[in-house]
Amino acid sequence: MTHLTMDQLLELRDGLTEPGGAAARVHLAQCPQCQAELERLHQRVAQLKALPTLTPPRDGWPVVRSRLVKARHRRFAWGGAGGLALAASIALVLLLRPALPTPPSSSPNAQAELEAAMLESRLLEQALTQYAPERRVTDGYTARVAAELEDRISALDQQLQMTQMTPAPEGDRALLELWRQRVGLMDALVNVHLTRASNVGL
Repeated sequence: MTHLTMDQLLELRDGLTEPGGAAARVHLAQCPQCQAELERLHQRVAQLKALPTLTPPRDGWPVVRSRLVKARHRRFAWGGAGGLALAASIALVLLLRPALPTPPSSSPNAQAELEAAMLESRLLEQALTQYAPERRVTDGYTARVAAELEDRISALDQQLQMTQMTPAPEGDRALLELWRQRVGLMDALVNVHLTRASNVGL
């Protein structure tokens, strides 16, 4: 014997007349199992109606508001500490930048210049990692500019890999130039995230 579905029981309880409703009523009159299920359904409805109505207290808003204010203060405190750490990292990079020599690429100190550019690039990457832009909300323009810079850095990294296979001294001069470009792009990327792309000339 096929029993009534929950939808059919609900229709019978609510007095709705659907096609086949007469057959469902006949089945209900003859089936004790469906009658018991309909009775349980009536009891559930009665129990739900008997539940007390929950109303929030009238003076609850000040408590909620104070919690929100405290949560914001904690968030801003952590954000301020992260901002200070990032500012210190950038200040370190900017302090090191004037110390980097920029003579012509035929300089005998090309290896030292290359290492200095690589160090500056690493420091900028660390500053960007500390800032953690992927965990921050940003506007569409900033996201687009940052994505363009990241694409350019990725393409430059591929050029760096290919140039490392070039024999010296042509390879050394090209490497130094590429690392300087990478430092410039990384610096622009850090600035984009810090200034929300408002003052970056890209």
